[in-house]
Amino acid sequence: MLVRIDPSSPVPLFEQVAGSLRRALAEGSPAQGDQLPPARELATSLEINVHTVLRAYALLRDEGLIDLRRRRGAVVLGGAPSRARLTELVAEVVDEAKRAGVGLDELTGVIKEKYS
Repeated sequence: MLVRIDPSSPVPLFEQVAGSLRRALAEGSPAQGDQLPPARELATSLEINVHTVLRAYALLRDEGLIDLRRRRGAVVLGGAPSRARLTELVAEVVDEAKRAGVGLDELTGVIKEKYS
């Protein structure tokens, strides 16, 4: 699994790490039950602080994509590929709405209308 970051990007590093992992999950690699690299190992390979990776892992945990456990590490949960894909699509929709000047209330209304 390849995780890429761009230190010159205005996007915070933890969000870049989470986004890269989210894309990998959306593509189905790693699969349910697989472990993600230990935070310290990933941080070393990316030459970033371990707390940055832990913050990215916490974000993915909060999104329901991974489970974090002491001594077991970060484990991919069932349904992670479809949830990761949905999260990516929502991020794209939100970005597009911001560019178009659509407010949160209006965007929420559109989503509720389409969901019905």
